[in-house]
Amino acid sequence: MSSSDIHATPGAAVAAPSMATRRLAAAGIAFDGSTVPPVVTAKVKVCLRDLIGCACESRDLPWAEQARAVACPVSDGVTIIGRRGAASAGDAAFVNAVMGHGLVREDMHSGSISHLGIVVVPTVLALAEQRPVAGTDFIAAILAGYETGAQLGRAVMDAGVARIHRPTGVTGPLAGAAAGARLRRFDEDAYTSALALAANTCAGFNQWAWTGGSEMFFQAGAAARNAVTAVTLAAAGAYGSPDAVEGAAGLCAALGKPDAGHDIRPFATTPEILGVYHKAVPACNFAQTPALAALQLARTARIEPHRIASVTVRVPRAGALYPGCDWSGPYANVLQGKMSIQYNVAAALANAEITENNFSRLDDPRITRLLACTTLQVDDDFTAAYPARQGGEVVLELDDGTCHAVRLDDVVHATDAEVTARFEQATDEVFGHARAREIAQAIDALETLDDTGVLARLLRL
Repeated sequence: MSSSDIHATPGAAVAAPSMATRRLAAAGIAFDGSTVPPVVTAKVKVCLRDLIGCACESRDLPWAEQARAVACPVSDGVTIIGRRGAASAGDAAFVNAVMGHGLVREDMHSGSISHLGIVVVPTVLALAEQRPVAGTDFIAAILAGYETGAQLGRAVMDAGVARIHRPTGVTGPLAGAAAGARLRRFDEDAYTSALALAANTCAGFNQWAWTGGSEMFFQAGAAARNAVTAVTLAAAGAYGSPDAVEGAAGLCAALGKPDAGHDIRPFATTPEILGVYHKAVPACNFAQTPALAALQLARTARIEPHRIASVTVRVPRAGALYPGCDWSGPYANVLQGKMSIQYNVAAALANAEITENNFSRLDDPRITRLLACTTLQVDDDFTAAYPARQGGEVVLELDDGTCHAVRLDDVVHATDAEVTARFEQATDEVFGHARAREIAQAIDALETLDDTGVLARLLRL
């Protein structure tokens, strides 16, 4: 069986081609969760480990503490990862999404310019803890969420739209709502209403990327909370416009893409979740490849930073245009550094490493000197290849006139083994080895579980 062999349930309804909202709902219902290929199930598990590991590492960061401050304790509520007590499903999803986003090292789907896991996984964890959900349904829900968010983002997101609208803020609510609707086994009408209600909460602007504002983290939290709310409302019988995505006054039209709904074809080819990669660098997606090219130069050429006379960085047009990415400083806070392609390249060259330590001194004179001689350029070949591939190049000219360059045709992502190692270290530190092992075993056996709420409850201290 190939990775694209996710079958429709016999007799399942197929929505009219012009009805993108209903088409998403029909496709989410139609695919058969019992025929999910092992490679796709394995990817779901990696995405789970990535989200949980990031949330554990982020739990004490300022934005995580701020998110918890707005979560009301509920005695019979659901889990906030790595914390005692419980909260409502919406509040828990909000906090877990913020923590999953907290390192800026979340998973990435380039075609939609979205971080889907930080919304889909917290939504599913919260809803699965409210009532028993089998592992196969849990997996199917996550696949439906990624598929919906990725397809929507491919249709409406480009460099122009993303200069203003946060992609995850637009794709996230519908991705989470689709996951929740599939988890709850909604019929097509309820599923469509959940998507429609979520579409009305799509929001998030990218001004934060210039200023380093914390909105970025809370946009993911709001998307997850709104997804939970949309699913809960639909379950109670709330009616949402069946053309909320593609209608004349719907989501696509609001983004200046009135005909984009025709391009939404969920589960038409290889599942979108297989196009997700996991970041190696705790920084913006568009900084990944150039930062890794710079690191390779620093480690293989062994160039002393003070000898670098000029740095030329080449990226796809989408990277140069994304807010905050083409920024040489000054940097008032960590998030400005994490967004800046120039900063990530200069820090990698200066420190010969890419870790959180790179953002501990934004005014490091070695980095500041390199920033002053760094130029960012758009590369036509990288632009043509994007988003299927996300290339980057760094060219150094030294004080003696010699040049060194590294050109990468695509981003180098963290391997499944690296994601698992990060997850194991983070859960060990938060929960202790015995509990961390239980969490790992529950994920490993996910498709066999009768009640995936067990996994969510293991994540509570």
